[in-house]
Amino acid sequence: MKLHFFGANRTTTGSKHLLEVKGQRVLIECGMFQGRRSKTIEYNSQLPFAATGITTVLLSHAHIDHSGLLPVLCQQGYAGKIHATAATTDLCQYMLLDSAHIQEQDAAFLNQKLARKGLPLVKPLYTQADATKALEQFAPVSYDQPVRIADGVTVTWLDAGHILGSAMLVLDLEENGRRVRLAFSGDIGRGNNNMLRDPAHPRDVDYLLMESTYGNRAHESLDDVDERVCAMINRAVADNGKIIIPAFAVDRTQQLLFTLFRLMQTRCLPALPIYVDSPLSRNATDVFRRHPECFNKHFHDVMMSPENPFANANITFTGSVEESKQLNDLTGPCIIISASGMAEAGRIRHHIKNNITDKRNLILMVGWCAPHTLGSHLATGHKEVNIFGEPYQVKARIETINAYSGHADQHELRSWAGQVTGSVRGIFLVHGELEAAEALAGSLRELHPRAEISVPEFGSSAEL
Repeated sequence: MKLHFFGANRTTTGSKHLLEVKGQRVLIECGMFQGRRSKTIEYNSQLPFAATGITTVLLSHAHIDHSGLLPVLCQQGYAGKIHATAATTDLCQYMLLDSAHIQEQDAAFLNQKLARKGLPLVKPLYTQADATKALEQFAPVSYDQPVRIADGVTVTWLDAGHILGSAMLVLDLEENGRRVRLAFSGDIGRGNNNMLRDPAHPRDVDYLLMESTYGNRAHESLDDVDERVCAMINRAVADNGKIIIPAFAVDRTQQLLFTLFRLMQTRCLPALPIYVDSPLSRNATDVFRRHPECFNKHFHDVMMSPENPFANANITFTGSVEESKQLNDLTGPCIIISASGMAEAGRIRHHIKNNITDKRNLILMVGWCAPHTLGSHLATGHKEVNIFGEPYQVKARIETINAYSGHADQHELRSWAGQVTGSVRGIFLVHGELEAAEALAGSLRELHPRAEISVPEFGSSAEL
């Protein structure tokens, strides 16, 4: 048995891990690399293995850095099943098509420039037709139910508590009379989530393939986050301003809607009109409604009650571009939530452009933003930013809350790993920058002193 590392190695994106068992090749994840454009094209257009040689595919959750190259895999000849939870399958129905639409738009924009220069045109990484073909190969599974996916390979999906449908994979492997249990953490949630269940803990593990995204960092506490949100929004309301919130379409938008629902119920906030201006956010919210199996007991009870937090009269999901433009004409305080979370694409850039020069308004950042993004420039206090190539003075109030992360931090990762039982002979740390992974490795050696702990390089492999 051999495990190959082909993505998310010493970085936080492009998750791909290839397992060889009894002459079969099981691909765990097929994520898109997201980074500088030159590397993105190089890493995403050519897979580091033959697609036709893959026996079957396992997916932990729907985020594009874990699922985004599945259309490329199928485009290059993979015709087998893609196993994922039912909620992940439904989210991918929208997320992969949305990703394909972005690929097509990017190629069309670039081709306009190339055509003017008489240079060869480019093709999109994949099209919506490619995404649709890949989606037809999904095979939904249930939590906690072992599934035999190949000869000598049985997999159980455990709840990871990261986003809706996210899972850890427990692989029971058998070859030449040997039995090995490999657990893949996927992305691990923080626990104590308002909506989702706490992360599970794999048992009787021989080898652990574990994420390390925040292996050297701690998150803000969630203890006072409601009070802070209330204070920030109420100040904008008192100023007769608008509240603009860039938020990722999956999980973060729904978490915000539930938070605002609770705060308005307790009258910490007035019943402000809320506009969710993102088709993907609207579709993702519909998926939430269809998957109560992912909820913790409290949120399940709330969703089953007559007062559904996603269907309140004060919430409007906008659809068309024309409806989005009409939000510019709103007067008086309101909340506009729109993707993307880093304010790098989509309708949110228009809302920021239209509201950033008014000191009455609030732009509330609710997640980590990569360096050099518009969201990062706002969060780090730039007094002037470029939007659509034009400079804008930052006069709106900018506030940041970093407590909503869906990833476990360094303390939560350590706590989770400490509850994984078994011989744990080896731990492979992936999906984290080198500094974060090495910091976590040092911490885990105290918990699992018998384990050989490594931070694999891209293209390396390990015998199980």
